[in-house]
Amino acid sequence: MTQLIASEHVRSYYAATAKPDLRYPRLEGDSRADIVVVGGGFTGVSAALFLAERGYDVALVEAHRIGWGATGRNGGQLIDGFVTPGKLRQRFGDDAETVGYEMGLECREIVLERIARYRIDCDLKFGYLDVAVTDREMRALESYYESRLARGYPHPLELVSKADMPKYLGSDYYLGGGVNMGNGHLHPLNLCAGEAAAAAGLGARIHEQSPVLEVIHGESPRVVTADGVIRAGKVLLAGNAYLGRTVRALRGKVIPAGSFVMATEPLDAALASALIPLDMACCEERIGLNYFRLSPDKRLLFGGMCNYLGLEPRSIEAALRPGMLDIFPQLSGARVDFEWGGNIGISVNRIPQFGRIARNTYYAQGWSGHGLAPTHLAGKLLADVVAGDSERFDLFARVRHLRIPGGKWLANPVLALGMLYYRVRELL
Repeated sequence: MTQLIASEHVRSYYAATAKPDLRYPRLEGDSRADIVVVGGGFTGVSAALFLAERGYDVALVEAHRIGWGATGRNGGQLIDGFVTPGKLRQRFGDDAETVGYEMGLECREIVLERIARYRIDCDLKFGYLDVAVTDREMRALESYYESRLARGYPHPLELVSKADMPKYLGSDYYLGGGVNMGNGHLHPLNLCAGEAAAAAGLGARIHEQSPVLEVIHGESPRVVTADGVIRAGKVLLAGNAYLGRTVRALRGKVIPAGSFVMATEPLDAALASALIPLDMACCEERIGLNYFRLSPDKRLLFGGMCNYLGLEPRSIEAALRPGMLDIFPQLSGARVDFEWGGNIGISVNRIPQFGRIARNTYYAQGWSGHGLAPTHLAGKLLADVVAGDSERFDLFARVRHLRIPGGKWLANPVLALGMLYYRVRELL
């Protein structure tokens, strides 16, 4: 089971291998800031860093630790793309689809620029392998790669046949795949901690272990915690699945769904190389997907089993191990050292949610499990709208999103039923 100790990180591989990082004080007393950011994951930290770089007086408030939520628990897969191709075209036309495509490239570049500028040690490794289980998935992958090449995609792409898969993967489970050398994998918790340190170095005030009790809207909005209040000109909400019921206007817009990962013991170097010879991140092309990669110390990090009912399995290892052994039967005797999970914020239409509340409060959320790179661009869009450049923010703010009332007792079963429909379509 996931272990949670007070406001500290869950017992994950990432927490166990985190670089020494700063601890930030609780929010106490009354203070002021130009901008208050609520949420210390990638979205909030990215926004705070962009604002600090622009010279704003910014304060960030996090309920637990920096990177405590999905940011510090995910698969660590760096994948470009901001929204599924075609979704914006269906709503706003070809120009909007082009904007969405370009934003998908930009979000990856922001991550790489941050790593380079602030010298963040986060185990960055290039190489990404999409894998297909069925002929239909392979055809969809071929179509996707062809569309990207037609747009002049700037990174090497290569479709891989069944016969050529052993070069990339020590498994006969898949029919084929596709290699993208622009994408890759990294240590997400170390990335977020490094970005937070960079923001603090530029003057941003960061407060951990300070759960927000209320956001009071008005001409001078206030963010209230148990021990303090910050008055600001603008508020940015970046809590995603962990914002809970704090902000009434956002209730029911994002549905929390459980996602889970485990890490094996360090593997023999020869075995690790046989599993993933080129040390790539790997991900399936389906609803009930598995994803996996090697860590620097040669553990297999294996994730999947997104639970749309919002429930946590009694044993994460017992739930994930069968899928791992279907792909890599060589690991039947491998010990699992870490198992953990957490919530991701699902947007029903799989388009990220942006919007305004009471003119001077802005939000970004709903990454649906694909947020490592897009959240970084979301931070830029939030900083842009604060600075008066709202064009791209407004494009996404125009998207209408279904709100499912009733909290987890209704929203999660409705979401699970919808995902079951798509899963059955895949199986058929």
